[in-house]
Amino acid sequence: MNKFKRSLRRRSPSIRSDETISYKNTSLLRRFVSEQGRILSRRMNRLTSKQQRSIAVAIKRARILALLPFSSSEN
Repeated sequence: MNKFKRSLRRRSPSIRSDETISYKNTSLLRRFVSEQGRILSRRMNRLTSKQQRSIAVAIKRARILALLPFSSSEN
């Protein structure tokens, strides 16, 4: 009677091994930004904490260089 039974499903990685996390890779970074322009949480992204930190830094750099918008343009 284990209450805290974990699922045995294997989680598919959201970043492939050949993809590098960089502010220049905007197609990769757009997958981790919501429609409102917010950075999605680590649980929604299925990332490790190290990957989430580097994604957040890359998104912020891309926003400063105007590669990604700060927010959506809809009102």
